[in-house]
Amino acid sequence: MSSLLDFDRNHLWHPYTSMTEPLPVYEVTAAHGVRLQLADGRELIDGMSSWWAAIHGYNHSALNRAATEQLGRMSHVMFGGLTHEPAVSLARKLVEMSPAGLERVFFCDSGSVSVEVAIKMALQYWQARGKETKNRLLTIRGGYHGDTFGAMAVCDPVGGMHQLFQGVLPRHLFAPLVDCRFSDPWDPHALSEFAQLIRDNHQQLAAVILEPIVQGAGGMRFYHPRFLAGVRRLCDEFHVLLIADEIATGFGRTGKLFACEHAEISPDIMCVGKALTGGYLSLAATLATAHIAETISGGDPGLFMHGPTFMANPLACAIANASLQLLLDSPWQQQIQAIEAIMDEELTPLRKQPGVSDVRVLGGIGVVEMKKEVDVASLQQDFISQGVWIRPFGRLVYIMPPYIINSDDLRHLTRAMVTVLEKNQSQLACNSAHKSP
Repeated sequence: MSSLLDFDRNHLWHPYTSMTEPLPVYEVTAAHGVRLQLADGRELIDGMSSWWAAIHGYNHSALNRAATEQLGRMSHVMFGGLTHEPAVSLARKLVEMSPAGLERVFFCDSGSVSVEVAIKMALQYWQARGKETKNRLLTIRGGYHGDTFGAMAVCDPVGGMHQLFQGVLPRHLFAPLVDCRFSDPWDPHALSEFAQLIRDNHQQLAAVILEPIVQGAGGMRFYHPRFLAGVRRLCDEFHVLLIADEIATGFGRTGKLFACEHAEISPDIMCVGKALTGGYLSLAATLATAHIAETISGGDPGLFMHGPTFMANPLACAIANASLQLLLDSPWQQQIQAIEAIMDEELTPLRKQPGVSDVRVLGGIGVVEMKKEVDVASLQQDFISQGVWIRPFGRLVYIMPPYIINSDDLRHLTRAMVTVLEKNQSQLACNSAHKSP
């Protein structure tokens, strides 16, 4: 194992890490249900669903079977000029499941690429209508939409992890953070500054792009559904497209199949990914209305300018079909309600900790926001010693467990969070006392 980890440390670049001062990594040798097995024999309850994708847990027999059966037919074939049953079946499912009006499906390799595709669709739509000046986007601060260049340009300009590239990214418009939380009484003033921006700039706006209800990696904030409903009305009034980034929220995570349903709205374009294949393979999709697809196709050059090599990979599509059917056949609403209730019960007392800024829970998302940035490596070690896998970032310690998790395993996760954070706060208080004159 040491040889493997030594090679990893010297040659492999992990997400958002330094090659000179890398964070510790832990070798996983197997995964079953909600548990990850480490090379040293320890088992960890997974609180992250492998970055929110493995909603059915690991090594699920139905998904394994779908992968094996598809491998016996073909693992890949180009999508240019060819089609296949897994892609058609998956598109049919997505159209049936998605908010009304989203009838055209473009398959992508990853969530970031699906955002790139959505942005290109919006730009080509207005070009096809002869309105090339409508080429900017409006979003709200605190968002995260991916790491490719188009996606980075609509991430939070300060906290979005992409400050290094500001000089070369397109310059878009950012409204303030939404200051009306999901559970608060609705305050119409929460929409005022956003509304002013869209009124003042609609002549140059191609689209608004938002993570509906839940801002994910940009800060795990939950905002009021009526804000999203108001944005839909403003987009209609001022002829601006609405792009919903449902990559993190889609397929049940917030308690609705899609987070847009909390506001009872349909976007013009929607991005999905992450949980689409249940965490088995990278796959995403960008859905659009027939009107958008037909407008783009009717303009110059008469086609949509994008085409990934592994678009609609049959193996990924077959697994995604099985994953979505598994979701629809499961009592996922009850599972999410049970997860939400336990997380709310277990995590809410952390609000009393002096170093805790906020605790918030929505659906299958539980967040503890600290007042200061956490030491990721140190907390990670403490969580592993508690038998759980939780990956904090910035000031956030959060969990998004697989939907199949039982109450005992979930309470193990939440109590590990309480134990580790209380210990961390005690150590900080002790260190502060020792430093006092």
